Amino acid sequence: MVYEPVIGLEVHAQLLTDSKIFCGCSTLFGAEPNTQTCPVCLGLPGVLPVVNRKVVEYGVKMALAVHCEVNERSLFVRKNYFYPDLPKGYQISQYEAPLAKKGWIEIELGDDNSRKIGIERIHIEEDAGKLVHAEAYVGERESLIDFNRCGVPLIEIVSEPDIRSPGEARLYLAKLRQILCWLDICDGNMEEGSLRCDANVSLRRGGEPKLGIKTELKNMNSFRSLERALTYEIGRQARVLDAGGTVVQETLLWDESEGVAIPMRGKEEVHDYRYFPDPDLLPLVIEREWMEEMRRTLPEMADERKRRWVREYGLPEYDASVLSEDRGIADYFEAVVEKVEDPRQVSNWVMGEFLRILKEKKLKIDQLEVRPLQLAEIIQMVEKGKISHTAGKTVFEEVAHSGMDPQKVVEKMRLFQVSDPKEIEKVVERVIENHPEEVQKFLGGREGVFEFLMGGVMKATKGKANPKMASEVLRKKLDEMRG
Repeated sequence: MVYEPVIGLEVHAQLLTDSKIFCGCSTLFGAEPNTQTCPVCLGLPGVLPVVNRKVVEYGVKMALAVHCEVNERSLFVRKNYFYPDLPKGYQISQYEAPLAKKGWIEIELGDDNSRKIGIERIHIEEDAGKLVHAEAYVGERESLIDFNRCGVPLIEIVSEPDIRSPGEARLYLAKLRQILCWLDICDGNMEEGSLRCDANVSLRRGGEPKLGIKTELKNMNSFRSLERALTYEIGRQARVLDAGGTVVQETLLWDESEGVAIPMRGKEEVHDYRYFPDPDLLPLVIEREWMEEMRRTLPEMADERKRRWVREYGLPEYDASVLSEDRGIADYFEAVVEKVEDPRQVSNWVMGEFLRILKEKKLKIDQLEVRPLQLAEIIQMVEKGKISHTAGKTVFEEVAHSGMDPQKVVEKMRLFQVSDPKEIEKVVERVIENHPEEVQKFLGGREGVFEFLMGGVMKATKGKANPKMASEVLRKKLDEMRG
């Protein structure tokens, strides 16, 4: 039987605020357990939550970036369930009146094909604590609780069930991550849990409108993990249906090491959470003027920037895609382009030496010693013939290592290119004189020997001869010998 997967993702993004959503405790990752808590985030009797304005601002910016309708009035509700890491016995979230709804993003499938994936809703909520199992200090058959994460601000982005394959799910999550990082509202670190993803998946027979019974997958902390988990679960459900069985609605925990999804619990229905408005929090009202101000301050997004580069700079589609994947790289590229006439040369250098150094040294962009003005200076020296392209790479490497000014590196390493026609002519004449047999072969029609003679010129000048000028002078001399 041919089945069509129906997939929806629920993505939780931890917001980059200094303090938590309803109190002033720090959100810093990696602190000693239970050192970033207070009566508010621990839910002690008599405390009152106060909404962090920055959380609302970040949520609205994300909603606008993914074409959502922002609700002028939304409600905080209590989502009731029991779990050891939830000290209040409920989570403050949003449900019937979320921050935003009805958005979309576009994913690129290759070969100029793309698809729009709908976003059902975006809502604000607080995070729960964390159960600690695996650390060395935890005893066998024991779990400890770290409440530092309680009250850390999240936005949950719920997609429509528009995703049709594990590959599309990966592309969708990667696109969301890019937007979150581009807006600088989430660091997108899946390993540290600041970006988490749950997946709902069901199968239906091809062409049928009715949805099948869905399961929920949890504990996927990488793009690869998401794709593997969905592939596994789609295969498992297909085998159940082929055997005449019925898929059970349940929550599954993905085990990355074993490559299997393990039943965790029966999947909850909405009524199980007993949502009701939080009596301690007023409705959240987004003033139209404030929202429009945030809309005006949104940066030029990655897709817009990519299209502009293709249109204005003549960059190939692939180059523009690579350069716009990360806002830091995109901003760096733009800063260099301001000082260099040919954007394509800048593209080649950023995609080549710049990204190579970042990868090899495992650096963040702001840790790289080569500032945009310095790269622009290196490119200009190459374009003006002061140094060769190879020497330019050497200069870039040295500046990345020491932070030294490019001009001083060239002087210190004596990398200036020989561009004096008379000096190059002398070297060419010497090479011709020292290789009479090769010259005769060239004059006899062996065109390939020209490269050998050019190599001799470059070797004699220790690679410093201007290649274009040396080639022209050598060609002229050989043509004169032909008469």
